[in-house]
Amino acid sequence: MKQRSKRAKATRLQNFVRDRLLKAFPHLKKRDVVCVENYLPGPDIILSKVGTKLIPYQWEIKSQEKMRTIYQWHKQASKGANRLTPVVVCKMNTREPLVILEFKHFIDLIK
Repeated sequence: MKQRSKRAKATRLQNFVRDRLLKAFPHLKKRDVVCVENYLPGPDIILSKVGTKLIPYQWEIKSQEKMRTIYQWHKQASKGANRLTPVVVCKMNTREPLVILEFKHFIDLIK
């Protein structure tokens, strides 16, 4: 994949996250939730002081095919779940466990 295509793919996901945050918190303005250029170090979405009080998270956005296994785990958690929300807990040696859940469910939790 060309570098330009990779950046465009990442930008689309950043914009998706920004738009969903703005939709979930309608009193925030566009200047409160800003996407950073892909090549800059640090978080991928910068929140204003007001945004940080409402959404106390630092955002790192990844859109890569390398995460296929995570999606397979999520699919496995979804099987037979009926009305339950699928959640994946994963851990690597010497690291803290991580929780993976669908983005729309996460937004509902932080609203």
